[in-house]
Amino acid sequence: MEAKNSSDEKDKPPSSGLENSPIVETAHTETMSPESFLSSPKNGRSSVTQESFLHSMPQSGSPSATFQTKQATSQRTIEFRSRFFPGVTDAQWNDWRWQLRNRIQSLAALEKLLQLSESERTAIQQHMGPLPISITPYYASLIDPKNPRQPIRRTVVSVKDEFKFSPEESIDPLGEDGHSPVPGLVHRYPDRVLFLVTEICSVYCRYCTRSRMVGQNDTTLRFNPTQWEHAIEYIAKHKTVRDVLLSGGDPLTLTDGRLEWLLSRIRQIPHVEIVRIGTKVPVVLPQRVTPALVNMLKKYHPLFMSIHFTHHDELTPETADACKRLADAGIPLGSQTVLLKGINDNVSTMKKLMQGLLKNRVRPYYIYQCDPVLGSSHFRTSVKKGLDIIQGLRGHTSGYAVPSYVIDAPGGGGKIPLLPEYVQGWDGQDLILKNYEGKLFRYPDRFGGRKNSSKDSDNGGAC
Repeated sequence: MEAKNSSDEKDKPPSSGLENSPIVETAHTETMSPESFLSSPKNGRSSVTQESFLHSMPQSGSPSATFQTKQATSQRTIEFRSRFFPGVTDAQWNDWRWQLRNRIQSLAALEKLLQLSESERTAIQQHMGPLPISITPYYASLIDPKNPRQPIRRTVVSVKDEFKFSPEESIDPLGEDGHSPVPGLVHRYPDRVLFLVTEICSVYCRYCTRSRMVGQNDTTLRFNPTQWEHAIEYIAKHKTVRDVLLSGGDPLTLTDGRLEWLLSRIRQIPHVEIVRIGTKVPVVLPQRVTPALVNMLKKYHPLFMSIHFTHHDELTPETADACKRLADAGIPLGSQTVLLKGINDNVSTMKKLMQGLLKNRVRPYYIYQCDPVLGSSHFRTSVKKGLDIIQGLRGHTSGYAVPSYVIDAPGGGGKIPLLPEYVQGWDGQDLILKNYEGKLFRYPDRFGGRKNSSKDSDNGGAC
């Protein structure tokens, strides 16, 4: 399927968009042509920041900036706004650009909102790791200001445990860099590629697998039209690639124009059948899911979206509205949830999340074992915890609410699904199965069952 472009402009890389950049105050403001970004800068570096280049936005007030409808709001968010942002209008609060401009990114800002624990304050003061603090005001409104053990709070606020490194941990646990034929493109599976298009997220999860690259504040344009062009050329040359996953960072932090440029170019490649977007934006920045964005996305079907959910406290009216807009546009939504110690590592919490996702038209897709990225040991559970959760879901709720539990194998082995021991073995030609209640059942498997033990012995061993 190929989307038709209304003009030749979509075949050109997006302009720099440096004018009126509201996010990075120190960004250069000169206008630069698309051609200047496609040519290699001297020494391979530029003084323009990544965020100002790809994520700069026009000033607030344009019709596409907000939801454009009266937005349902959780009571917790209403109280948070009244206390900490009393002068902010509904139009400002529901403007995703305002949310990005006002992210909480410092100890001083965080202290105004939360009663920080000693561990949190020390970690933020002494933070030497690559991953910064960044929380949108909206997502901050969901955080318990007094309880440092609250699940949502633990996922976005640093603690001292981030500085404890285990022998099994590494900066690139999935070996993505070793499977990148061109910068920003990971080609691990035969028919699909991971296309990293940005290093920016609106909120940074403390267990991020790509903490080595996301949120960097140096002056190098790691992700830019030159990198995009090289990745697209690679995809076009490799005809086995039928599935492209846009990720990063978070692709939905790109402006509509830049995201559409990427989608339109990918859609011009005949052998690409589907495009996917991996994002947490509908959860942490639901204001981004504007009518303009949705109307643009639905031009590029078949388009799928994988959304990173962590806990049922994220299932707010705002997130429900964002998911509704996407689903109404015909975009199939799937969830990806990382199994996290003390946050969602029990059956009741995970069941409530998965059932809530289905109510919001999001199909539970994956539960990930937490990757062994540096400083993540306080988040990781035993694998048995994950198996117990799947066993506690299977048969105890609808099948649509049961995701696959997977380990992304260290070093680049790919996703490996794990299941409880439902298959108990064979008795002759009968397959012995255990159901969700622990009861055993026989299934006649005469085309695949084992022969009896005496015949096995006669033939030199098991088949």
